[in-house]
Amino acid sequence: MKKTIIVLSSLFLTLTMQAQDRTQPKPGPAPTINIKKPETFSLPNGLKVLVVENHKLPRVSFNLSIDNTPYAEGNKKGVDDLTSSLIGNGSTKTSKDAFNEEIDFLGANINFFSSGASASGLSKHSKRILELMAEGALMPNFTQEEFDKEKEKLIEGLKTQEKSVPAVAGRVERVLAYGKNHPAGEYLSEETINNVSLADVKTNYSTYFVPEKAYLVVVGDVKTKEVKKLVEKLFGSWVKATAPRLTYSNPTNVQYSQINFVDMPNAVQSEITLFNTVNLKMGDADFFPVILANQVFGGDFNSYLNMNLREKHGWTYGARSSVGFDKNMYSQFRANTQVRNAVTDSAITQALYELNRIRTEKVSEEALNNVKAGYIGRFVMQVEKPSTVARYALNIETEGLPADFYENYIKNINAVTPDDVMRVVNKYFLADNLRILVVGKAAEVLPGLESLKIPIFFFDKFGNPTEKPAMKKAIPAGVTVKTVIDNYINAIGGDKAIKTVKSIAYLGSAKIPQAPMPLTYTSKIDSKGRFAEELSMAGMGSLMKQVVNGNTAYASQQGQKKVMEGKELAEMKESAVLFSETLLATKAGVTLSGIEPMNGSDAYTVVDGDTTYYFDVKSGLKIAEASTSEQGGQKVTQVTTFGDYRDVKGVKLPFNHIMNVGFELDIKMSEVKINEGISDADFQ
Repeated sequence: MKKTIIVLSSLFLTLTMQAQDRTQPKPGPAPTINIKKPETFSLPNGLKVLVVENHKLPRVSFNLSIDNTPYAEGNKKGVDDLTSSLIGNGSTKTSKDAFNEEIDFLGANINFFSSGASASGLSKHSKRILELMAEGALMPNFTQEEFDKEKEKLIEGLKTQEKSVPAVAGRVERVLAYGKNHPAGEYLSEETINNVSLADVKTNYSTYFVPEKAYLVVVGDVKTKEVKKLVEKLFGSWVKATAPRLTYSNPTNVQYSQINFVDMPNAVQSEITLFNTVNLKMGDADFFPVILANQVFGGDFNSYLNMNLREKHGWTYGARSSVGFDKNMYSQFRANTQVRNAVTDSAITQALYELNRIRTEKVSEEALNNVKAGYIGRFVMQVEKPSTVARYALNIETEGLPADFYENYIKNINAVTPDDVMRVVNKYFLADNLRILVVGKAAEVLPGLESLKIPIFFFDKFGNPTEKPAMKKAIPAGVTVKTVIDNYINAIGGDKAIKTVKSIAYLGSAKIPQAPMPLTYTSKIDSKGRFAEELSMAGMGSLMKQVVNGNTAYASQQGQKKVMEGKELAEMKESAVLFSETLLATKAGVTLSGIEPMNGSDAYTVVDGDTTYYFDVKSGLKIAEASTSEQGGQKVTQVTTFGDYRDVKGVKLPFNHIMNVGFELDIKMSEVKINEGISDADFQ
């Protein structure tokens, strides 16, 4: 499967990469921004309503937001997620199916969450849309059946993240930044989810879904007087109550900059995040200088960070930074990227170089003006959208901003100077109190990190301090490539059994990030040197296919076909061999490099050029395969792990293949056939 990377990783990019920032427009006269002010009124229960009439289009949007302070869920982390999932599953008045059918009939979009609800649609249906939103929000139908379903889905979602490097990195980052007992630092686990009962969800809803700090923003083709009558009718009975206003200790940054390392043996690349906490609010005088400082450093495509790591060195598809702001608690300055293992230490060195550069060298007037122009251009494009108008109106209310905050937005952006940028960078981007979180494969990454002479502390996948991970272990006496391969042959059934195999056909399915439907996976190989592998999706047909038929081979992706020649043809022909691993014992140049941890087990690592095979020390089975190739000028590594071995006609074959090329494609086989299910047409 090692050539799968050529088309699979590019397929992922096709499905998920958004258009990059375009060339920044040249600065010009600042446009005048006129944002219509909402008409407001309040209900006796505390609900405040903001209405912005806009009759340009026959549409309306409603946004109900409850401005509670964050709260920790403790050993019942997950109760808020489950509350969000269960609100809107019909109501005590209307069944789930009937409720959803009417929404579809109206062509509306209605969503519910633990902190509010949103709805949009044609203005001629505005009355009924708001009625349905109010009904779902204020009369939720919390049933044990739906609770059990949502709980199972939440736990299943956690399991898919166990081997996800970005998911682990995000969890550990929050734990290190805030601590496990802080609302921003606690995380879901199967244990905490199982602690939650339906009664807990009902209590959570009644405690926090209250009107005292609630805001309903209405934008669109409506009349305020009519909206007022309808809101009073629908929300007037919402019982007045105030949610607890909890406070938590502010997090502290580390005393000195350090690397925090998490070992993920299955990682094909390192996840790098530089971060520290900051105390910043929208109403602060530093708000606008910080926004622009971040754009210069890593917020824009043309930022210092991205131009260095992506454009100059070609180490990553993108490097970005951000600075958060929050009225209730500290947020974060963070810079993040993903790079292949071999350049992890170099990427950190360059990121720190750019951080030092922006802290010690003034950004040029020209560069700053270009960043301003790009930022203002995006601001102006967003200002006409109803969702933006609603958000701005809500921000002014909840953030305590002056009424003309957004009218003066462009003026405040343009007022920022290079001196301002340098001042806030040194205040908020803490070069001396910075955590450098690296989640990656210790065996390949750690030696380079140690050479940086930055203190390193080790953590597990849940942010707990741990010991330095074990590196490669020595090979026991008498163990060779041949003995490892012999053990593999015996583990899958023995030489006699595999010689009876003339063909293998796999059929499975998997989900891919951002894809609307599951993918169908097929793989067929026979003893004649023929191999075919395909990923397809209902409604879209074949997304990726590669075929080897004797001395010819091709790969196609979404209708684009490439005939393989030279080295690529030779590599694909190597893949078209039944149990090709058995050839490693006699192949020239193959080495046994050591014993490494892989998926919780010790594995012998057998290296054949750019491909490494991992064989479980105890079982002898092949549990992983890593292959590196060049794509778009960058080296990309694919790791495929194998599990759930089952007996098929006397031979053990893996029914679970997990391909990792920066995301995980977890393929579960529904059937595996030996010596059947293959025809000549499969290799055309």
